[in-house]
Amino acid sequence: MGLPALEFSDCYLDSPQFRERLKSHEAELDKTNKFIKELIKDGKALVQALKSLSTAKRKFADSLNDFKFQCIGDAETDDEICIAKSLQEFAAVLQNLEDERTRMIENANDVLILPLERFRKEQISAAKEAKKKYDKETEKYCGVLEKHLSLSAKKKEAHLHEADNQVDNVRQHFYEVSLEYVFKVQEVQERKMFDFVEPLLAFLQGLFTYYHHGYELAKDFNHFKTDLTISIQNTRNRFESTRSEVESLMRKMKENPHEHKSISQHLMEGYLFVLEKRSFVSTWVKYYCTYHREPKRVTMVLFDPKSGGKMGEEESFILKSCTRRKTDSIEKRFCFDVEAMDRPGVITMQALSEEDRRLWMEAMDGREPVYNLNRDSQAEGMAQLDVIGFNVMKKFIYAVETRGIDEQGLYRIAGVNSKVQKLLSLTMDPKTCADVELDSPEWEIKTITSAIKHYLRVLPAPLMTYQYQRSFIKAAKMDNPETRVTEIHTLVHRLPEKNRQMLELLVNHLANVASHHHQNLMTIANLGVVFGPTLLRPQEETVAAIMDIKFQNIVVEILIEHHERIFQQVPNSADGPNNMPSNQSRRRSTESKAPSCSERPLTLFHTPTHSQKGEKRNSVADVQNSTNCNNCSSSSSSSGVGGGSHSQTPRHSLTSNDGEPDSRQTRPSSLTTSPSPTSPRSPSWPMFSAPSSPHPVSSASSDSSPVSVSGRKAIALYACKAEHESELSFIAGTVFLNVHASREPGWLEGTLDGRKGLIPENYVEFL
Repeated sequence: MGLPALEFSDCYLDSPQFRERLKSHEAELDKTNKFIKELIKDGKALVQALKSLSTAKRKFADSLNDFKFQCIGDAETDDEICIAKSLQEFAAVLQNLEDERTRMIENANDVLILPLERFRKEQISAAKEAKKKYDKETEKYCGVLEKHLSLSAKKKEAHLHEADNQVDNVRQHFYEVSLEYVFKVQEVQERKMFDFVEPLLAFLQGLFTYYHHGYELAKDFNHFKTDLTISIQNTRNRFESTRSEVESLMRKMKENPHEHKSISQHLMEGYLFVLEKRSFVSTWVKYYCTYHREPKRVTMVLFDPKSGGKMGEEESFILKSCTRRKTDSIEKRFCFDVEAMDRPGVITMQALSEEDRRLWMEAMDGREPVYNLNRDSQAEGMAQLDVIGFNVMKKFIYAVETRGIDEQGLYRIAGVNSKVQKLLSLTMDPKTCADVELDSPEWEIKTITSAIKHYLRVLPAPLMTYQYQRSFIKAAKMDNPETRVTEIHTLVHRLPEKNRQMLELLVNHLANVASHHHQNLMTIANLGVVFGPTLLRPQEETVAAIMDIKFQNIVVEILIEHHERIFQQVPNSADGPNNMPSNQSRRRSTESKAPSCSERPLTLFHTPTHSQKGEKRNSVADVQNSTNCNNCSSSSSSSGVGGGSHSQTPRHSLTSNDGEPDSRQTRPSSLTTSPSPTSPRSPSWPMFSAPSSPHPVSSASSDSSPVSVSGRKAIALYACKAEHESELSFIAGTVFLNVHASREPGWLEGTLDGRKGLIPENYVEFL
């Protein structure tokens, strides 16, 4: 299902399968380019030809309905599914609007045509240029390599050394071009999910504004529009975090390519030149060879990247022996002989370098010394799931909940690294932990939250373990939301006892943080973005693993949303010694649940009641007791672990990467109020202008009168610029909270980004 992920490590192997996967991406880009070009053409026809408007709209709608998105990976998130079906929804709306046309479409060029043309020129054209460069470097590298390998071993050592350096330079340049091309191709594939759909959504918003007869249809579309807006923003946020991770991986591979080459204990593969006799003449033929160590089977496929990537027939044999070929016995370098059990004679092969020959011979148990390819494992840090770790986490959590749980950007804003390291070293040391006073102004809240994240990152293994990492991802990919929760519930109770207890302590804290999201702006979705890659980091850093970050976030969202059920109830399917119910019942949280991630479109406009706003969660007794740092050296951890704090910790954005604070306000996907038009990075909604004065409308919504309902939520149908200090400026799609009647005729009072002001009554619709 979908397009396969292109691994950067495959750029070094340059296998036939990698070339085939790359072709599928190129074909998809060509398909998208043609579709966008056709879509732009249809859009212009729609604007210019009023008489043929009906025909143009039908063709435009049909084009949207026929196009299908292809995602990278084997599964789609709910947001991606929502985006994928959006084109079909748009088509249905356009077909229903055919009989309701009354005006010429205004602003269509700026809203629809220019963004699509910009995407096509800046993104797809850039990918095409990268392909030309990649094809050119492929041909150059293959030519230089063949010329180099044909050099006689009898030439002077200086000449051979100079030739080796030349080939290394060409090879390194080819690898860099290949990495950049793969990165660009996958970037364009991901960007089109929002850069391509969002202009269409804005275009439809314009149609609704200027089509009076389509008003009722626009109201029916509002629910899906809200879902899609959230999905687009969620997809954009995940893209930003994923892109930064992929780009970081690409830079690492550029700087240290040898350290990131995938070396398997069970498989060796790469290009080899095989000496063959044809018509009484010996010739070297290039094969892509794969050796499986378990059955000792060698597979060879005739393939030459220069010839357009045409694959030959596959040959295979069972390896009997492998022997290094002495330099004085053959003119070529890097040669070795292999014997097969199921075919006669000796097969002479030539590797691409001395290092490559060593790897092949080591894999085949040849007569070369075996070198240890395993990297020295880094010494485990001081962070452990022990008594000290639990007490330090409780102390940090208690400080966050009592000092700064309402602080905006909690867990998103990173602390100074030197201060974070100092705090951790002091609190983790039994000799100095008693001297650390977290109430001191020296320790800012962002320093404490960064210390929590850093502690979880430097554990020898992720908190949710490498063993179950793929199982959690698989559970998040399930179609049924209830099945996801059930499976994750079961997996949590299969975790080792200490891991599960620490996870419960953390998730309860995160749920507490999410319950204060109106103050700290850290919703369940934002916390998922911060803690997903930390709690479920993969054992191997690959492009495919980075693409699964969005599912890691979903797992954390489910844990927070259903924390009472997951940690206080033992699932029927959970078995094993770690899954026995605890003798002591776990304390239930007295707080109301934070907005649901599965019901995100509905909770977008969730407003707490007056009693909820004034409600403060009491600190947990055992967390409070744990602030005595003398417990750091106690010998028993069970007494303070099982009943961990039921507060919850917010999580920073992946895009921040513990770097600069992410000050932008999120769109409805983050479950907070929409940003004001003057916010630093407000969304690129079209600024459609409504009439300068409110015109009479029977009702702004299906309700009989907005005056009869106090404290409701409403969404802006038009954009409005304030002409007085008491008025609010806003754009179409803005959500207002606590909307109620005003003393001014024709005006309502509402709240936007914490500021109260007047809103034209007929500019909004109640939700």
